[in-house]
Amino acid sequence: MVSKPKKFVLGRDVDLKKETVRDLGGKRITQAPAQKIVREALKQTAGRPSLTRPSITSPEVKARVPEKLKKALEKEAKRRGETPSALIRQALEKFLKSA
Repeated sequence: MVSKPKKFVLGRDVDLKKETVRDLGGKRITQAPAQKIVREALKQTAGRPSLTRPSITSPEVKARVPEKLKKALEKEAKRRGETPSALIRQALEKFLKSA
């Protein structure tokens, strides 16, 4: 497995007015580029996008199902061009609305 190079490396806090910090290309990082890097880093989240709201991890629900049901779910999801998770959410919402 080949690992992706890290885009950002965490280090100690520095005062960019007093200290010279350079990027991998040798260019000095000043306050404006540092703020841009922070904004980009804050946009990034680990894993899939939140279904709840940005920066909030969506809860995960797990259930065991028979192999035949799992294969039928995957086949139907592929037919519709959706993910199995999307179909499960739709089915659960429909079920709970009718309960």
